[in-house]
Amino acid sequence: MKKLVLFLLILVSGISFAQNEAKRVSQFNVENKIAIKGYDPVGYFNQGKAIKGKKEISTSYQGITYNFSSGENKNAFLKNPSKYEPQYGGWCAYAMGSSGEKVEINPETFKIVDGKLFLFYNAYFNNTLKSWNKDEANLKTQADNNWKKIYK
Repeated sequence: MKKLVLFLLILVSGISFAQNEAKRVSQFNVENKIAIKGYDPVGYFNQGKAIKGKKEISTSYQGITYNFSSGENKNAFLKNPSKYEPQYGGWCAYAMGSSGEKVEINPETFKIVDGKLFLFYNAYFNNTLKSWNKDEANLKTQADNNWKKIYK
């Protein structure tokens, strides 16, 4: 009887975990389950710039694949993934704050705020990081609230 109960608990946990991963993949800004258009999330913090990752140096975290430029960066990520994951599922922080929309990003347009990575749209003479900087506190609060509604 104990084995049956244990088996059922494991089965339910596995189903729940798979559903959570599927939800992340459906809500996050990914292409073929790869985040940040293949850029190294740790590079923003450790090197202070956007660095293209290599598919040969990658890992999956809760259904999302991250590429890294070095083994050291991959190891840093594995120690604390939530520290390096971009905010708002990798969508444009400005758009999330101003309208609650999921808007593509330019991975080379970013800002670290309070130890968190924020990414921005930057194309066609529209760099949303500039707009974000004009009202960062309010936009961040609104983006946090909007993301909570989207990613329940």
